[in-house]
Amino acid sequence: MEKTIQRRKRSEPHTFEQRLEEHRVRLESQLAQLPRGAEREQIVARIDQLKTAVELNAMLSMRE
Repeated sequence: MEKTIQRRKRSEPHTFEQRLEEHRVRLESQLAQLPRGAEREQIVARIDQLKTAVELNAMLSMRE
């Protein structure tokens, strides 16, 4: 029996901003399904961190 190695398909390269945005969207969809509580607050805090990261990256990109 002959073994074949499956290669992983490479997707289009994503920018840092695109990856942050995709992660934020995933977290917001999770957030919509959660009741109030500690887990929900952690996700809200993470979303705020992602927004701050986008803003800081934009400010640093303008300096170049």
